[in-house]
Amino acid sequence: MPERETSLLSEEFDRYRRTLLSEVVAPGPAAVRRTVRLRRRNHLVAAATAALALLTGPALGYAALHEPTPRPGPVDPSPTATPSPTPSGSTSPTPTPSASSTSPTPTPPDGRISRSQLLGTPVTLPPWRAGPGCPTRGVRLSGDPGEGANGLLALAHGDVDSDGAAETVALVRCALGTGGPQQVVAFDRDADGTVVTVGRVVASTIDTPQWLIALDVRDDGVVRVQVGDIHPGGGWPGEWSQRQWRGYRWNGESFGQVSGPTAFGPNPHRADVAVTATDLVLADAPDGSRTGSVTVVVRNTGDVPVAYVALRLDLPPALRPDGPGWAACRNDPGTTGRPVTCDLTRLDAGKERRLTLGFRAAAGAGVGAGTAEVDVRPMDEGFDFLPDVEPADNTRRIGYR
Repeated sequence: MPERETSLLSEEFDRYRRTLLSEVVAPGPAAVRRTVRLRRRNHLVAAATAALALLTGPALGYAALHEPTPRPGPVDPSPTATPSPTPSGSTSPTPTPSASSTSPTPTPPDGRISRSQLLGTPVTLPPWRAGPGCPTRGVRLSGDPGEGANGLLALAHGDVDSDGAAETVALVRCALGTGGPQQVVAFDRDADGTVVTVGRVVASTIDTPQWLIALDVRDDGVVRVQVGDIHPGGGWPGEWSQRQWRGYRWNGESFGQVSGPTAFGPNPHRADVAVTATDLVLADAPDGSRTGSVTVVVRNTGDVPVAYVALRLDLPPALRPDGPGWAACRNDPGTTGRPVTCDLTRLDAGKERRLTLGFRAAAGAGVGAGTAEVDVRPMDEGFDFLPDVEPADNTRRIGYR
């Protein structure tokens, strides 16, 4: 290094030492006093800070108690904590869990019974209506019942008592002759699986409905039954019967009608006519014949008009129609044999027709004395006979002499 640069560097070091040494204070009484004052000031500041903390802490806590609770924010999912095992030496007994009020409801028994199962199981039926009937206890239904036996006609399934399980609804008939009373009965199973009777849905009556035709069960538990006003048989074809669908619901104790008509209107094929007649008393006529008359009253006692009424008088052949009274007949009674027949035209409901019908026995004809039938029968527009509602009043016996 050149001498000139070495001289300059030495000068700079000398200047640095002089400046540093002027700042350094040698330890002495004054330095000690400054140190003591500084430490005392720091101690007072720390004490004041602690006192302030003691005073402001309760105030802040009191204020926190009266601040409104903040709305909860979203909670991040966290793993479920595993509960710690209860110490074996714990003096607190573990509480016994109480019975839950939401314990599961027992499953209701299945009441869906097949046709073969129902035919093979003794059942109890509701009572049949008064009069000749069939057994009701320990009954085995039959698919082809004989006289006085209970027959199974139709079957349907559905939840009729709203317990969540299906029941069985059956149409049964007590076979009596060509007809017999009918009823629709609901069956179920109990907890042991035994077939039990829920109740009667509807039964036929001697008035209307006389005929139960079909059935089904809706999704809402209503049992629908198709009913007819008149049961077919005895000359009454089924197509003449009026039909309706009626709905029945279980109320916990019995079935009651909840839908459909409750009555039938007049059946146009259902007639009810009646007749009364006086005795025939003959008297001698100037020409030697014998003549007399019968007063006949024909009544329509039904609810519907009758197109035609056939009047028949079963008198001896020697007595022939005579006189103007027969003009009411639409046919010629003189051409009829025994019985003498008079076809009367339309007879409205509640109306009657009074006839005075003369008879003559020729001179020398032996008539004698006896009894004869006077009979009326309703007919439709095609001159086909209609079954009468009350056939007992269609015939009267009269005397002749």
